Amino acid sequence: MSTNVYTGFPYPLGATWDGNGVNFAIYADNATGIDLCLYDNVKDETETIKIKMYERSHQVWHAYIPDLKPGQLYGYRASGPYEPANGLRYNANKLLIDPYAKAIAGNIDWHNSIFGYEVGHPDEDLSFSAADSAPYIPKSVVIDPNFDWEDDKPLRIPYHESVIYEAHVKGFTKTNPDIPENIRGTYAAVAHPVTIKYLKDLGITTIELMPVHHFVSDGHLKEKGLDNYWGYNTIGFFAPDVRYSSSGVLGDQVKEFKQMVKDLHKQGIEVILDVVYNHTAEGNQMGPTLSFKGVDNSAYYRLVEDNKRYYNDYTGTGNTINAMLPNVLRLVMDSLRYWILDMHVDGFRFDLASTLARELHAVNQLSSFFEIIYQDPTISQVKLIAEPWDIGEGGYQVGKFPPGWAEWNGMYRDCMRDYWRGADSMLAEFAERITGSSDLYKNDYRRPTASINFITAHDGFTLNDLVSYNEKHNDANGEDNNDGESNNRSWNCGAEGATDDPIILELRQRQKRNLLTTLFLSQGVPMLVSGDEISKTQNGNNNAYCQDNEISWINWDKQDKELLKFTQNLIKIRKSHPTFCRRHWFQGQPIKGINDIAWFLPEGMELSDENWNTDCAKSLAVYLNGGGINTRGPKGERIVDDNFYIIFNAHHEPLTYKLPPEKYGKEWTKILDTAKNETDDNETFKPGEEINIDARSVVLLKHPLLHHK
Repeated sequence: MSTNVYTGFPYPLGATWDGNGVNFAIYADNATGIDLCLYDNVKDETETIKIKMYERSHQVWHAYIPDLKPGQLYGYRASGPYEPANGLRYNANKLLIDPYAKAIAGNIDWHNSIFGYEVGHPDEDLSFSAADSAPYIPKSVVIDPNFDWEDDKPLRIPYHESVIYEAHVKGFTKTNPDIPENIRGTYAAVAHPVTIKYLKDLGITTIELMPVHHFVSDGHLKEKGLDNYWGYNTIGFFAPDVRYSSSGVLGDQVKEFKQMVKDLHKQGIEVILDVVYNHTAEGNQMGPTLSFKGVDNSAYYRLVEDNKRYYNDYTGTGNTINAMLPNVLRLVMDSLRYWILDMHVDGFRFDLASTLARELHAVNQLSSFFEIIYQDPTISQVKLIAEPWDIGEGGYQVGKFPPGWAEWNGMYRDCMRDYWRGADSMLAEFAERITGSSDLYKNDYRRPTASINFITAHDGFTLNDLVSYNEKHNDANGEDNNDGESNNRSWNCGAEGATDDPIILELRQRQKRNLLTTLFLSQGVPMLVSGDEISKTQNGNNNAYCQDNEISWINWDKQDKELLKFTQNLIKIRKSHPTFCRRHWFQGQPIKGINDIAWFLPEGMELSDENWNTDCAKSLAVYLNGGGINTRGPKGERIVDDNFYIIFNAHHEPLTYKLPPEKYGKEWTKILDTAKNETDDNETFKPGEEINIDARSVVLLKHPLLHHK
């Protein structure tokens, strides 16, 4: 191993191999010294060589080591004041992960030495630990950035054509018997032909992977025999997590991830990442010293102004990244650009995105974070999706993100759940939500596609459990069922949990079809959670963040093939008809004498203002004029479609609907009925004819454009 040390360069940050050696650069404003530690093996307890970095440009320490090659293991030790009350927590006894590491070999081994203070000391974190943490800290890895992407390019699927599928790398593939056992639960499994065929047959366009940035499994979970399954506890913002690698740990995980993206792209499937830039895995003042805390605590975290020993916590995890600071903004932007340019991903979903927008204690729509993304020619061009809330005051920001952003629409989720479980709710809100939530987005010059519509997400009940349980059952989490959001919302679907009663089972199946149908016929961008299409159950656990086991993994041997077929056909209907995925808002204006949208009561009359304000109405129909899409094709041609009539009945009893007059359509064909589990009924009806709508069901009628002409 070379011992020659040259000045090197302050940029790019991280470890960069140029074919002849490696340049190391690390930002540490308040450090008085940085040691680069090189290792021969992942399990080495002491460094093979320790190199003092003398060169410093501005706040960046840097050095160049000739002859080092990809696969080299390394870490840092930072010297400086240990003054927790002033926000400084330097301790050179702690080996630190490079904040810019492109790969990380291994995982944290929880031991008292990984804390900067003496665990159990009466002064707690004000004490100082002399124990060496190197044996328990994973090593950073120098990678080879070269990869044959062939002709891979960004897919740039427009939002209005997108169908998002939220999936967990491991949980989605771990038990699939058609995937080779040695790669199940890995990036390679997601790219396997069996997986890709499944996704293509389902009809999704975009897979949204739950966190793959290298993360830490919490110590308190390990003590209980549990694990951090979801991965919302990042320590490496550039490194694909080694847990999902089937090929190795010395940079092999990077190539495997790239191959996954490349293979999915070849089949027309985008990859977007669920990213967690709002906090890190180091927790509060009592948390471990793994990377940022030891590199430059006060330059990365939001600290309490009058006592910098403590951390501002807007995330519920103990700390909050300080996106107001230039070096933190640079870290986030460098990370995003890396995943776009080097890893070829197509976009991001930002966990607790309101946290990143905070200027001091307020959530400021024009914060530095938004401004820098808006002007960045790379980041601004990919899919940017916000989880528009955090736990701080004023953190619920649904509808308030700037143009260019889409948002998880929590109001859509709540409204649709309330409607189908029979809760008192006004039709006006239901109509707003299924037409794209114009009340949230239209005034900011955003489009219906700003709304990411979802019924369920990873956090909460699965679709099957949503209609099968009135209460959460999180006992396996070891918190006496006190964790997770309380439900207490009856779906009137009979017995709690598993049952053999055919009537109850059919009602639950119908409610699943109702919710899926509403989702995919709504304007906006639908997001389906992996497994919901095959009735995945977590046995009532609505907070399975710590269940890296059969509770969370999809059970492919028990897939609901009938619901899968229904969902496949439902997505096909959506993708075949631009009426359901409009780029522009409904105008409520006539197209050839007929409005582009109209709302009807069971009696066949259009809704009045009084009807809209009815608190507990449970049924309505909507007419969609396929000639009023207001969209142009690639050659400027006007896009038109069939006309549709959708009847929603959330009543517990059947209703008779009178179809609208002839001007709306001369003949209607039923193409979907959730009560009969059909998507190809083909029964026809005349204008003014009555049609029986079963209790708790949706019926979709089509009037062909050819007849309308």
